[in-house]
Amino acid sequence: MFGPALARDLAALGRVHEGTSTESVLRGITEAVAVGVPGCAGGTVELRREERIMLVASHSDLITLVDREQALGEGPSAEALASGRSVLVPDLLVDPRWPRYAATAVTHGVRSTLVLPIRIDGATLVLGLYAVRPGAFAGGQVDALATLLTEQLTVALANISDYDDVLTDAAQLQEALAGRAVIDQAKGIIMHASGCSAEAAFDELRRLSQHHQVKVADLARLLVSEHQSKHGGAAPS
Repeated sequence: MFGPALARDLAALGRVHEGTSTESVLRGITEAVAVGVPGCAGGTVELRREERIMLVASHSDLITLVDREQALGEGPSAEALASGRSVLVPDLLVDPRWPRYAATAVTHGVRSTLVLPIRIDGATLVLGLYAVRPGAFAGGQVDALATLLTEQLTVALANISDYDDVLTDAAQLQEALAGRAVIDQAKGIIMHASGCSAEAAFDELRRLSQHHQVKVADLARLLVSEHQSKHGGAAPS
């Protein structure tokens, strides 16, 4: 049975910081189960959201195995995804369900596997645990492990989504401020050239942007760039 170290390692994945990504969290999951689940030699995680699929694994051989399973269209991960239920295979050498997949798995040193489909906030995680000996995973592990993973990974993925939203909002704000600054510079150029007011200068910018079918900020950048190339230095404010 898995111990408190697994719960601790999974909980740590929910602490988002600079450099955290969905891929890094998924990779952390595979590493956590490989270390924290007795008998587990490696893990894979597929994140499926709409048409997008992200696959990570603790070992490159397991990537090859999952790719082969998808190409064959048969195997424990495919069944778990289709049924929405966990799939436990005590011994691939004697299990008759997927002979072609089993042959590939055994070639890669895999004798038993446990696959857990976990649905989280519009996405599905397919977690695969692999062992080099038969009977590595006890049936009693399945429900407890699925509950633990669902609880911890829901938090981790929600935190990543919130973090991404914050970064997106910050980038949009920075872009908006930069656009406002260059528009103010362009207005200064027009005001200096024509002696008009700031309001009239902005109206002229807007008229030109509509005429040329470009954004006001893009037109302002072009105007400032041309002014600086002709006169050098900053635009008048």
